[in-house]
Amino acid sequence: MKMNLQVLFIAVLSAVLRGSLAQQDGSICIKANAQSCGECIQVSEMCGWCTDENFLTVGAPKSARCDDLESLKDRKCKQVENPRGSVAINTNTPVTVRKDRSEKLKPEQITQIQPQKLTLRLRSGEPQTFQFKFKRAEDYPIDLYYLMDLSFSMKDDLENVKNLGTDLMKEMQKITSDFRIGFGSFVEKTVMPYISTTPARLLNPCTGNQNCTSPFSYKNVLALTNKGDEFNHLVGQQQISGNLDSPEGGFDAIMQVAVCKEQIGWRNVTRLLVFSTDAGFHFAGDGKLGGIVLPNDGRCHLENNMYTMSHYYDYPSIAHLVQKLSEHNIQTIFAVTEEFQSVYQELKNLIPKSAVGTLSANSSNVIKLIIDAYNSLSSEVILEPVGKLPEGVSLSYKSICKNNVVGTGEDGRKCSNISIGDEVHFQISVESQKCPSPGKQEVIMIKPQGFTEKVEVILDFICDCECAAKGEPNSKKCFENSGTFECGACKCNEGRIGQICECSKDEVRTDDLDANCRKDNGTDICSNNGDCVCGTCECKKRDNPAEVYSGQYCECDNFNCDRFNNKLCGGHGRCECRKCICEANYTGSACDCSIDTSTCLARNGQICNGRGECECGTCKCTDSKFQGPTCEVCPTCPGVCPEHKDCVQCLTFQTGEKKDTCKEDCKNFRLVRVQKTEELPQPTDQPFPRAICKERDENDCWFYFTLAVRNDTNEVHVFEKPECPAGPDIIPIVAGVVAGIVMIGLALLLIWKLLMIIHDRREFAKFEKEKMNAIWDTGENPIYKSAVTTVVNPKYEGK
Repeated sequence: MKMNLQVLFIAVLSAVLRGSLAQQDGSICIKANAQSCGECIQVSEMCGWCTDENFLTVGAPKSARCDDLESLKDRKCKQVENPRGSVAINTNTPVTVRKDRSEKLKPEQITQIQPQKLTLRLRSGEPQTFQFKFKRAEDYPIDLYYLMDLSFSMKDDLENVKNLGTDLMKEMQKITSDFRIGFGSFVEKTVMPYISTTPARLLNPCTGNQNCTSPFSYKNVLALTNKGDEFNHLVGQQQISGNLDSPEGGFDAIMQVAVCKEQIGWRNVTRLLVFSTDAGFHFAGDGKLGGIVLPNDGRCHLENNMYTMSHYYDYPSIAHLVQKLSEHNIQTIFAVTEEFQSVYQELKNLIPKSAVGTLSANSSNVIKLIIDAYNSLSSEVILEPVGKLPEGVSLSYKSICKNNVVGTGEDGRKCSNISIGDEVHFQISVESQKCPSPGKQEVIMIKPQGFTEKVEVILDFICDCECAAKGEPNSKKCFENSGTFECGACKCNEGRIGQICECSKDEVRTDDLDANCRKDNGTDICSNNGDCVCGTCECKKRDNPAEVYSGQYCECDNFNCDRFNNKLCGGHGRCECRKCICEANYTGSACDCSIDTSTCLARNGQICNGRGECECGTCKCTDSKFQGPTCEVCPTCPGVCPEHKDCVQCLTFQTGEKKDTCKEDCKNFRLVRVQKTEELPQPTDQPFPRAICKERDENDCWFYFTLAVRNDTNEVHVFEKPECPAGPDIIPIVAGVVAGIVMIGLALLLIWKLLMIIHDRREFAKFEKEKMNAIWDTGENPIYKSAVTTVVNPKYEGK
């Protein structure tokens, strides 16, 4: 009831203000020179369009139909087209009220904001206000991810965190029955100079007898879980690592925790990120120290729970982190030691919905720190639009907080000291200053920081009057049916002009009607900056007397010139007919370019070191490889000595790669020969830079010279006698070669002879062995007959 009375009071007050400002706004409506009802209602919410057919007097312009409401009433207008905006609620689910505290609800069943969706019909300059309610729900689920620095200085802290899971679970049960916890760790980018890349240090980055794990950028040790024992078990297995520099790579880890929703396991509930460290942080740009120049892409790059692109992408910027943390509704708690409190306090001021707690030397107070920070964050509600508002649309807030404390302006979008079950209200006003394309709708989202719930607001712009849709084409009310009669006036067809389209552009002489008031046969009468009176433009007057329209067609003015540093013509010229007339020492469309070249002078007295041109007081290097304020830096150049070596060689010794094109390529060299190296000028002897060079030619001869650039000329002093190595002594070489050949021949003969002796001895031994083992056959030839025949006398008895 009290809320309705407040709304009624505001409506009555608005009506009173409208009445008091009627005369002032009336001049605005008339000055707009609106030619249609749609143009009229875009000027101001106080402007109306009279649709009475006989409203205009003879000779009155069509734009006279557009005036403030009170003036139209005084002028006896009976029908005024004055569309108004409206608010329609599409979804209005009540906020959750628990009757039974033991009732278990899913996150999607809990509603903390009301309403959830609206449609606003907006007219330019007329704000539309709706009521927004927020109630902090009881037993609302919480996801907490503990991100810890595992560099060597956090060794004692790791021991105290190993039992954090179960202990924190017990404490958070007092706040919510649906609590999940996760754990991740970080050290630093795994490239020099952040860590030592020697093989031994990659295995164990710690010194002495300390046993440390290999360095890494970020590791997701445990996704969000409701098992505190699992947290203790996995954290207990973690080991300390190490790095070289003091700042850590925590921003890389925060970015991955924010964007890797599936790997971390974030739900659409309260999301807390606890960032624990005892050191500072690297941010965007620091990656250049390790040769990393690609900006962080803000995407998830976790493979096997390890961040794999730390060597490829630079650290994220603070603004990039703010964007991603807000986009994913993550509330950050920085648990840091006393030494770095001031640093992270400044960081907290840049990151919405964040808190800083003082971490003891060994992290023994981490649970109390988390509970206190959570209570601080959850007790404050801050409304913000999601993303960028459409062009011309603005929001304003008014808060009715606890104990009916009212806040306006910047304080109107937040309430503090909110306890569980408390309900606060906001009045949100949406106003548009311009109308986009007809029929186009825009959608904006408004949400409390750190919460996933948001209200969807559909913006339906009023760009034209309702009477325009009822127009009568080729109406008899227009001269010879040559126009559409809409909103009480004729809208002429192509080729027709006049109040009732009574004239043809082809038939009207140049001195008739308003033809002389159009520049270059254009369609704008007096450039829309004046009124055509008898073929002559009378330019409008502006509220600011110093700002005037001028010219035959009111096409010129003295306030629409280009600006620089928010000053017309940069404060160094005057505006004439929308163009800046600059002072003597300035040029450019906004007089933003200084002709003074003193800022481009290098130490050698040359402009841009002779490598560029001075434009607007800044050096524009003609060669893209040179950089710096005076084109003095060349990160990719091999050096001035190798660059000019060929010219010095061909000019002095008539040798080298440019000996045939020496005159053309080296015509800006002035050569001075000296007899001794001691006669070469030294850098300290001259007021301008001079390089001392030692180069080698294709004959391995060294030659010495000095180089200085003076007035676009390369001044070279060269020692005319190169140092060449002594030639070889031929006789000893030839003798050595011949002796070598002879010795090799004798050695080959001896080897051959030795091999033959060994071979012969082996053959003879084999022969002797076969001879000893030979067995001769003793059998007789069967056809052999002895020549002796023995005959025995049979009668012989041996007597």
